Amino acid sequence: MELTKKIKKLLKEKNAVLMAHYYQIPEIQDIADYVGDSLELAQKAVDIDAKIILFCGVHFMAETAKIINPKTKVIIPDMEAGCSLADSCPAGEFKKFKEKYPKHKVISYINCTADIKTMTDVVCTSGNAIKIVESFPKDEKLIFAPDKNLGEYINRQTGRNMILWDGVCKVHDLLKNKAVVKLKAKNSKAKLLAHPECNAAVLELADFIGSTAQMLKYAKKSNSKKNIIASETGLLHQMKKDSPEKEFIVVPADETCSCNNCEYMKKNTLQKVYDCLKNEKPEIILDKNTIKKAKKPIKKMLKISRNLNLIK
Repeated sequence: MELTKKIKKLLKEKNAVLMAHYYQIPEIQDIADYVGDSLELAQKAVDIDAKIILFCGVHFMAETAKIINPKTKVIIPDMEAGCSLADSCPAGEFKKFKEKYPKHKVISYINCTADIKTMTDVVCTSGNAIKIVESFPKDEKLIFAPDKNLGEYINRQTGRNMILWDGVCKVHDLLKNKAVVKLKAKNSKAKLLAHPECNAAVLELADFIGSTAQMLKYAKKSNSKKNIIASETGLLHQMKKDSPEKEFIVVPADETCSCNNCEYMKKNTLQKVYDCLKNEKPEIILDKNTIKKAKKPIKKMLKISRNLNLIK
């Protein structure tokens, strides 16, 4: 029996749900029960009624699923599937940073650890970040962590002056405007779609800036037959499925390749998915206090998002 069939059989037998991020390899995306970006997966995790959640993404995403579903067993194919952005904001250092600004509220990008979420007033994703920030009064003093590129983008869009933690997603931050300019010169009619985790120089060249889900929606509806994507390579799989007649070109990480892979997202393989499900480990374990504290800012984000009709 081929591996995909074995995985599907086990999912059914164990009353398990497979959730996957768009940056996963195509083979994992294609067998997942739910595929989405951070906001979509957080929303769907609320309604999960299963014994096991098998989360194919990175560690902080699986933590979020556990926080939302504390009584459900949450497992992840590779515990080493971390995140450069989450790692750039250690809890101890952030606590000291926060103490310098005692009158500031904290908005944390969902791409952070559970410990950072416990020190947060409200979580956001790239899909709702601007709306979440704008839900605070104009004169509210705010800290935004951990992605400075996203924070700078929000400041420019809203006219705010949030204090920013100095962290980045390496996958998006390393994309250079030189590479974009070169691609646009070769593909003059192509539209550039960029994730707001990219640096300002790249964002200035973009025809559209949005979250993973927003980029997918734009690419599907756009009349442009050629699109340049400033994000992770895995995103192209769904874009090609939605619009097989269109061409999608990813901005390369460097001159030696034509891809931009997240090394952590790509740690997950079909074999690891099968082994994880079969053995029901590695398992995400969080203490009750962490879950209780971290759940509040996530619930607040989902409530604001529903009130603004960003999610159902």
